[in-house]
Amino acid sequence: MKALVQRVTHASVAVDGAEVAAIGAGLLVFLGVGTNDTEAEADRLADKVRALRIFPDAEGRMNEPLSRREVLCVSQFTLMAETRKGNRPGYAHAAGAETAEPLYERFRDRLGARGGVFGAHMAVELVNDGPVTLLLEA
Repeated sequence: MKALVQRVTHASVAVDGAEVAAIGAGLLVFLGVGTNDTEAEADRLADKVRALRIFPDAEGRMNEPLSRREVLCVSQFTLMAETRKGNRPGYAHAAGAETAEPLYERFRDRLGARGGVFGAHMAVELVNDGPVTLLLEA
């Protein structure tokens, strides 16, 4: 399981031109689920995202966790791409929908995140704050 975590001032996701979720200041998380990922890994990664100290404290240092800020989570199977050989990404390590969707929903629920529509073609808009972007792996 991989999560690309971006600190944002705001973010939104739309399907077929209609906004399905939006947040103010907080985190935009793109989540990729692998073929061997488990519920325990989803829980551990959600807890890690919640505890990340990447927001500025009173002195401007990245020292504060998510706290009451918002989270938007979007499923992103392409994070699981194999790109070491050739020019065409391979997705053999990405979990199928029957495995990925329940783990994506579990991750979202544990984090209290708004979400996109699993498996849909989504348009994501964001304003990266910092920019601060981290890649986490379970």
